[in-house]
Amino acid sequence: MQQELRVAAYAVCVRGDEVLLARWVAKDGVKRWTLPGGGMDHGEDPVRTVVREVEEETGYLTEPTALLGIDSIRRSWLRRLGGPGDWQGLRIVYEARITGGALRNEEGGSTDLAAWHPLDSVSSLPRVELVDIGLQLWRDRPPLGRSPLTDPANG
Repeated sequence: MQQELRVAAYAVCVRGDEVLLARWVAKDGVKRWTLPGGGMDHGEDPVRTVVREVEEETGYLTEPTALLGIDSIRRSWLRRLGGPGDWQGLRIVYEARITGGALRNEEGGSTDLAAWHPLDSVSSLPRVELVDIGLQLWRDRPPLGRSPLTDPANG
C-alpha cells in the first residue's frame, strides 16, 4: 500500500464578526470555501508556510498570533496503476491577524476567490470541514489543540 503524508498550515483570520476564507477549486471543478493556507515545502517552517500561503491566496500579509491546534485526517483511495493508497493530512491551524496587503484573488493556484464572510453565515456556505474545525478551535481553544469535531475520543 502506498502511503503519503501532506503537512499544511492554515490561518483563522477573524476581523470583527467576519472570517477570511478562500474558495478552493477541486480537480473535478467543485468549489468550496476553506481556510487560507496550504502545503508546507520541504524544509520550510510551518509559521512561514502559513504566512506565505495566506499571501498567495488572499493578498494579505499576516502575523500568526497563536497556535490553535493540529488536525489529522486520513483518506484511502485506489491508485490508477496498482493497489490501494493511504493518504494522511496533518493540518496545523494558527490564529493570524492581518498586518498589510490588500484583498485579491489568487491567480493560477488552487483557489479562485478570497472574501470575508460573516461568522454567522459560514454554516450556509459550501465549505470543506476544515473551516468548521478551525472555527471550533478558534472559539474553544482546547488545551491539546484538538477539535471535538475530529477527536477520536468523541467518536
